[in-house]
Amino acid sequence: MRIVLCGIAVILAAMVTVTTASAAEIKMLASNAVKEACSELLPYFEKISGHTVKATWGGTVDITKRIAGGEVVDIVVIPASGIDDLIQQGRLSAGSRKDFVKSVIGVAVRPGAPRPDMSSGETIKRALLESKSIVLSSGPSSIYLAGLFKRMGIAEAIKSKTKQLAPGLSVGEALARGEGDIGFTQVSELLAIQGIDYIGPLPADIQQITVFSIGLHANAPSAEAAKALIQFLTSPEAAPAIRHSGLEPG
Repeated sequence: MRIVLCGIAVILAAMVTVTTASAAEIKMLASNAVKEACSELLPYFEKISGHTVKATWGGTVDITKRIAGGEVVDIVVIPASGIDDLIQQGRLSAGSRKDFVKSVIGVAVRPGAPRPDMSSGETIKRALLESKSIVLSSGPSSIYLAGLFKRMGIAEAIKSKTKQLAPGLSVGEALARGEGDIGFTQVSELLAIQGIDYIGPLPADIQQITVFSIGLHANAPSAEAAKALIQFLTSPEAAPAIRHSGLEPG
C-alpha cells in the first residue's frame, strides 16, 4: 500500500522549482536496503519536481567498487562508513554525506522451517546450531554476523552449513526457493519478499544498527537536482515511507 505523505507537495514545491527545460535526470546508485523506501518516495519527488530519477540497486560491495573504479552518478547510498571512504578518495564531494536511514538485521525462515526463539542471543545461538542450512548476504550484516558467530564460539560448528550469497543477491529470495532454513539480512530486504516467514529483528543483546547515508558524487552531472532529492529524502516528510519499509529515519 502506498503511503500518503502529509505535506509532501508543499515541501517539494518549496525545495524545487523547475521548468520543463531545466528538468534533469538524476542517477542514483543505492543499496538494496533502501529500495522499498525509495520506491515509495521517488515517484512523489518526480511528480512535483519535474526531475526524473534513474535508480540502480545493488549490494554495498559492488556499489563501492563501481564508484571507486570511476563510475559517475549523481548520488550514492551505502553505509555511512563507505560514504566516508569514498569522500576521502575524492569520488564523492567533501561534506556531502547526509544520513538517510537506520537499519537493523532481521531473521526469516523458509515456510515450514522451525521458527527460532527470538528472546535472546543465546536462543538464536541454539537455533543456528540446530538448523540444517543458514543463508547470509554479502552486505554489512554478514560482516557483523561473522564476528558475532566467532564471539558465540559457533563459527566452526556452522561453517559447513552456512551459505553466503554473491553481492546483490537476496537472502529472502533464496529462502523462498528453499535454498536455506534460516536467513539473516537487513529487515527492509526481508519484508518485501513473498514466500518466506519473517520472524523479526535480532534480539537487542546481539543486534547491530547500520546507518545508510547519501553522498553527492564529486562530478555529479545533475548536482543541483540531486541536492534537492537528498534534501527531500532526509526530510521529516519522508519518515512515514521510511518506517513503512522497516527502516528508521537516519
